[in-house]
Formats: sequence, structure tokens, C-alpha cells
Amino acid sequence: MVQKLISLSLRNRWLVLVFSVGLFAWGAYSVKQNPIDAIPDLSENQVIVFTEWAGRSPQVIEDQVTYPLASNLQGIPKIKNIRATSMFGMSFVYVVFEDDVDIYWARTRVLERLNYAQRLLPEGVAPSLGPDGTGVGHVFWYTLDAPGFDLGEQRALQDWYIKYGLQTVKGVSEVASFGGFQKQYQINIDPDKLNYYNIDLANVLKAVKGNNNDVAGRKFEMSGMSYIVRGLGYIKNLSDVENIAVGKDGTTSILIKDIATVQMGGDLRLGIFDENGQGEAVGGIVVMRYGENADKVITEVKKKMAEVEKGLPKGVKLKVAYDRSELIEKAISSVKKTIIEEMIVVSLIVLLFLFHGRSAFIIIIQIPVSIAASFIFLQAFGISSNIMSITGIALAIGVVVDDGIVMVENAYRHLAEAKN
Repeated sequence: MVQKLISLSLRNRWLVLVFSVGLFAWGAYSVKQNPIDAIPDLSENQVIVFTEWAGRSPQVIEDQVTYPLASNLQGIPKIKNIRATSMFGMSFVYVVFEDDVDIYWARTRVLERLNYAQRLLPEGVAPSLGPDGTGVGHVFWYTLDAPGFDLGEQRALQDWYIKYGLQTVKGVSEVASFGGFQKQYQINIDPDKLNYYNIDLANVLKAVKGNNNDVAGRKFEMSGMSYIVRGLGYIKNLSDVENIAVGKDGTTSILIKDIATVQMGGDLRLGIFDENGQGEAVGGIVVMRYGENADKVITEVKKKMAEVEKGLPKGVKLKVAYDRSELIEKAISSVKKTIIEEMIVVSLIVLLFLFHGRSAFIIIIQIPVSIAASFIFLQAFGISSNIMSITGIALAIGVVVDDGIVMVENAYRHLAEAKN
């Protein structure tokens, strides 16, 4: 079989040459299309189900949320295992699928089962899917440089403007905010005043919720014109909260400010974000979508940041805290340099020992063609160009030329003997 293949190649040299050039071109195309990252993604193929139930203990969360969800998600096909954890006010269920399962098919099946499991949960508790990212998807971090703005104002800029702008970038799954204070209206109720006015706490909550809402109306026509009637009720400042009526004392309305104090404050924090020991900072984490090109996503995020900065208040800028593209470029360039050095050294050694240009060329031409072909398989199997895969290619260069050297030396010796 090998003898026939060699004979066929010798009789059709141009066909072999065309095939080699085509293989090299295909490999060069695969190099451009193959995702680039610094480290390989070894995380499991999983879907995270997150549920929040504020104020409940871990045991209550486990019994009424985590256990019903975990037990009902077990019937999904192609699942390897399910892991779950419960903590104060939160539940996490990790559904791990087999490695060959498409992640978006898995998310769809989990979402279908959650629609059924919803009826088993307490009223008002709604589970949601985590972002479609992986364990190594945190590719870019940034912070706000905002002199003159407090932490609450910075967090508001991040949550309501910057975050939404960066989430439109192709390949970004989520932009997670960190640091600062999430602004909220805080109503500190005096229990003695509640007893004095004989008002139930549930009525206070209902009144605040009902007054922070726009009311739908209807359309009517007058003098040939159509008018839309609606009630504007969203809270805009502290006085709007203070003047909400919660009951009556005879003919006098009892307002929030009669039974409580209202202030603007921050949500409860479990930690702070400190930047280089210089104080607290506000920023975001860009999470890359599953299977995307990290280097390309980071490049697009930087372009979008430049556009977003134009709409920020004067003096506010975005600073890079962590940029994986720097690690990617250094890692890839280092390995590329090693590959080029190895190709040059191997070529010189072949020329030195064979001392025959055509024979050396036959061996040397194997190196770029083999490297190009390896990227075809990387692309086919969904393996990114990272420091591990490219280093493996660099280590294999010596092995690639070994068989070529043996075969060319043997052929050269036989030809020389026949000629003599």
C-alpha cells in the first residue's frame, strides 16, 4: 500500500504539490477563524439556575427552593450530574451536561423544565438562568475614574448607562457590576407610631408599592382630537415617598412621614472593592459568551468603551483593571517566536548534515504544511489557539522532521549508489 502511494505521488508530482498548497491555504484560513485565548477552557458544560428569596435562612432556602428545583431538573436528558448549594437568601443549582451537548440546547431544556417547576416554589419566587459564560469567561475588568462623584452616583452610572452600552457588544454574555452603593429609598418605620395610629405594617408596604406605579387610563375624543389619560405615580424624590398616605385619623390622612423617616441610602453590602489600596472603586466585569474569540471580544469592548465615554459626565473616564488580551498577545507571540526559531534551527541542521538543497527543501516544507494542518483539526474539534495547544505544536516540530530526515537520507543514499 505504501509502495503504491509513493509510486502514485511520483507519477503525479503536480497533483501532490497542488494538494499541499491547498492544505496550507486551508490551514491559514483556520488560523484566522480559530478562537484565540491565553488559557484553555477546561470548565464543565453546565447551566446555572439562580434563585433569590430575600431574608430566608439557608435551611428554608434548601427545603423550599433548592430541593424542589434539583429534584425536578434531574429528568432532563444528557445530564451528568446536578450540584446545588443554599445560602442566606440565595439558591444555586448547577446542572452539568455531557461534554458533547450544545450549551444553548441545554439552556433551552433547563428553561422548559423550570416553567414546570415554578409551581412548586413559594409565591413570588422566580428562578432564572445564569449567564451563558464559562469559568474562564471573565476576560476584561474596568473601573470608573470619576473625581467629584460619590460611590452611589458612580454605581448609578455603571448600572444604568455603562453596563447597558457594553452589553450590546457581540460575544458579551453579561457585564457584572461591582463596588459602590446601589441607591435605594429607605423607610425607617417607628413601631410606637404604628401602634399609636393603629396601622398594620402590611398596609404600609402595600401603600408604598401601590403608589410607586403609573396607572393606565383610556383614550377619549374631544373636538376631533384624541387624548390619552394616564396617571403618573412613579417616585422621583424623597418628598414623594414622605407624602404617601397609609391610613386615616378621622378626616386627616396619615402619611409616611408621620410614622417613619425617609432617606436615600445604599443597599446592604457584603464586601467592598478596593483598587490598589487607594480606596473604594466602582466598575464592571465583562463576561464572554461560550465559545467566542476572547481576543476579538476584548477588542470590540475597547471600541465600545470609547463610544460610551463620550456620553459620560465631564471628567468621568473608564480605566482598565484587567485585560486578558495582553496575556493572550504575549503568550501567543512567545510561542510563535519559539516556532519560528525551531523552524530555522531545524532547517539549518538539515542543510548542514545533508548538504543537499533539494533534499533539505523536502524536509523543511513539511513544517509549515504540518502546522497549518494542525490548525484545521483545532478548528474542527473546537479547540482554541491557546498557550497549551500552540506549545504542543512547537514541541512536535522536532518529531515532524524526524521521519522526513530518515526517508530523504535513505532515498538519497539509494539514488547515489544507483548512480555510481
